[in-house]
Order: sequence, then structure tokens, then C-alpha cells
Amino acid sequence: MSDIRHALLRRDPLSAAKEVLYHLDISLGSALQSAPGPSPGLDKSTVDLVEEFIFQVSKDRSVQRKRMSCVQELQLLEIMCSYFQEQSKDAIRQVIFSALFGLQGNKADESRMSVLGKLVSMAIAVCRVPILDCAATWLQRTHSAWCVRLARVLVDDYCMLVPCSISTLQNICSASPRFCCQLITAVTALYDLSSDELTPPPALLEMVVGWITEDPRLLLLTFINTPLTTSLPIGCLEVTPLMGLLRWCVKAPLAYQRGRKSTVTNGHVDTEKVGECKELYSKLHLSVLQVFLMLQVHLTEQNLLGRLAVLQAESVAVLVEEVSRLVDELNPLHAANEIQLALDRLAQALQVAMATGALLCTREDLRTLCSRLPHNNLLQLVMSGPVVQPPPHSGPFQPSLYPYIHPARPSPLSPHATHQAALSSPHAAHPALSPLPTHPALSPHRSLTPHTAHSPLPPHTFHPAAMAFPYRPIR
Repeated sequence: MSDIRHALLRRDPLSAAKEVLYHLDISLGSALQSAPGPSPGLDKSTVDLVEEFIFQVSKDRSVQRKRMSCVQELQLLEIMCSYFQEQSKDAIRQVIFSALFGLQGNKADESRMSVLGKLVSMAIAVCRVPILDCAATWLQRTHSAWCVRLARVLVDDYCMLVPCSISTLQNICSASPRFCCQLITAVTALYDLSSDELTPPPALLEMVVGWITEDPRLLLLTFINTPLTTSLPIGCLEVTPLMGLLRWCVKAPLAYQRGRKSTVTNGHVDTEKVGECKELYSKLHLSVLQVFLMLQVHLTEQNLLGRLAVLQAESVAVLVEEVSRLVDELNPLHAANEIQLALDRLAQALQVAMATGALLCTREDLRTLCSRLPHNNLLQLVMSGPVVQPPPHSGPFQPSLYPYIHPARPSPLSPHATHQAALSSPHAAHPALSPLPTHPALSPHRSLTPHTAHSPLPPHTFHPAAMAFPYRPIR
């Protein structure tokens, strides 16, 4: 390997990088074909070549190498795009991509992330689907801290620096839905609404809501295509973006109210943009509830209903704590509507998630989690849970009630108190009823004498004296 390194040192930086990429394709491709199974790993000498001649991180400080110019770096990105596009075997593409951008825990990782962000951004611009699919796998298997960094680069390129280019990113959904599903998961981890700077930009929010509204199944793509036996690294992203999107929907009313306080202090409030964002979050909340229903169908078909939790109770506990902290920051007198809206959305999502099997949590645990939240009628109903109706003819009819919410009320059809002792034993004989008193015989009516006609009564008047029987108002 030292001979290869000395030969590469005599080349210019771009030519040396192309040669290392060619060497990776030959060595890893042949190893994968000869030993099918787990992806072959890289030996340390090959990793050193990749870091020195592609990512420009030299191991030998005594050797001063000429670094790539900006034009040469752009040419290298074009070479990589062409290579992954022309490589017909997906397994080899995935292995090469992992060999290039798999994080090693050293100082070369910063250079790796820089090149990766530029490569994926270019792949979006020129619609290189193989690179986007490899990036989707990278996002699924890498620690969330690095995934968030890649997401920030893409958001800056397509939502901040050149806002009109958001349409280019939006059109990628039909070309690589796997990448878009992982990108949504990454941006929801990035923008957690913990501060005004970490609130999703309106252009990003509109794009994400448009993707999900057009095809809600997009959110389950990674989950459905990931085998249950796959062991993901610790600290990686969630298997679906549902938890992150739920955080957006629930915290948005409170976060925008907090942001309104700061913008009022600065003297600028864009009410039109805030109104558009509120409508987008409402659409997003409905889509998330619909995806929970779709998830129930998949869990039932795979015989996983009640056995596999898609939403983790620990993540829900973190969300509840964040909501409680936001409520404490706001003045309840000035943000009562926003607080109730946030709690309504939380209650709806918890109820649907538990009913569809996405969240495996008991009502007792739920009451413990939500004990610090302000009072909300819908949330109280969800924490109490529905009452199972008794089978027919098993007892007197009782209206459907949620316990711990409505006080017990006597039913108008329930037995009287005096009969409770008799009803306690199923075979106790009822006391004999006394015979009803008989009415006295009525004397025959006397014949009526003719009389003169009454003067016509004024309309809408009532004369009880003109009735032939005693008048008693209806109660």
C-alpha cells in the first residue's frame, strides 16, 4: 500500500482522488462478489488513502501536499456523481458510499461531512437518484447529531441562500421518496421548536406538508422497508418521522405565541405569514392522525399489533415535559387559546396512537406523564379512557361515561332504594302488592239545557273555567 501512496503523491490532487475512487471500486466490488453477505470492511491502509487523497487530511505532517482548488473540488464532486450514477449494482454503490462517508471518529470526519453536504446538494440539483438513495441509507445508520448537520446544510442551500430553489428540492420526492422520508426525520430532529431559531422556516414547512398531504404513506416508507431483525446504531434517528412531526404540531401554537412576544418587542409582526403557518400546522396534524390509521393496517397485517411500539413512551414523556416548560414560559391569561389548542392536539394524537397500536402505554402511565399539564377536557377524557359497555340484559341501562370525569348519577330507570334489599338476592321473592283501590261508580250525566251562544273569545286567550274537567297544568 505504501507503493500506491508514493505513486499517488506524484499526481495532482484531482487525479489522485480519481485513482483512489477507482481503487475502492475494484477492491470492494470484487470482495463483495466473491463473499456475498455482510458488507466487507476497509482495512486501515485503505481508509488512510481515502482520507488523505479524497478528503485532503494527511497523516504525515512532514509532507506538505498541494490542496485542491475550488474548481478541482467541484470537478471531484462531478466525478463522484458520475460514478454513482453509472454503477449499476446497488450493493456496490452502498458499500462505496459507506467507505467514503462512514464516520471514523477522527479529525477527517469534518472534511467528510463537508464533502458529503456538497455532494448531496449537487445530487438534488441534478437529480442523481442513486446518490440520494445512498444518502437515505446513511441517514438511517448514522448518529442523529451528524444527520442534523447534513439536514442543516440542505436547508441552508435550498431554503435560505436561494429561497426560489425550494421547488428543486420539492420535486425530489417523486424521484427518491426514501431520501425524502429520512430528510423529514432529520429536519424534525433539527427544528425542535425549542427556540425561535429552531422553528422550521415557512418554506420548509410548506414543502414538508405538501409532501405528506400528497402521499401520507411517505412517512412509513423507512419503517415498512426495514426488517425487524435490523439492529440500528445507538443514537440514530427515529425509524419514522411521526414523533418529530407530532412535536411540531403540538408545540407550534405555543412556540409562535412565544415568538410573537419577542417580535412585538422588536416592533415587527408578520401576521399574514403567521396565519399561513397556523393553517399548515393544522393540515399537518390531520395528516399525522391519518398516518396512524394507516400504520394500524400494516401492524395488523404483520401480526405486530400490540407487540411493536412505533412511538416510544420515553419520547412522549420528553414531549410532555417540553410542552409543560413552554406553558410555564407563557402567561396563561394571554395564551389560553394557544395552550388549549396545543393540549387538544396532544390529546387527539395520544388517543389515536394508543387506539391504533402505535403507542403502547397504559392509562395509568399516561395520567402520570400528563399530571403536570394544565387542565384540558379532551386530555382528561383520553387519560380516563372509555368504559366498556356491559353485555345486553346484564343489568339496568347506564349511559356511557368516562370514569373520574363525570360524577355518578342515579339512572331514572334504576330500582328504588326500598327495593335494593330485595334485588340483592336473585331468588328473593318480591313483596305482594296491595290491590289498587276501585273508583266509585259515576252517576249518569244530566241532560244539558240549551243556552245562548257565548260571545267570541279574543285570540290566544285561555279560559280554564270553560273546560268540562278540572284543569291541572302538565308538569
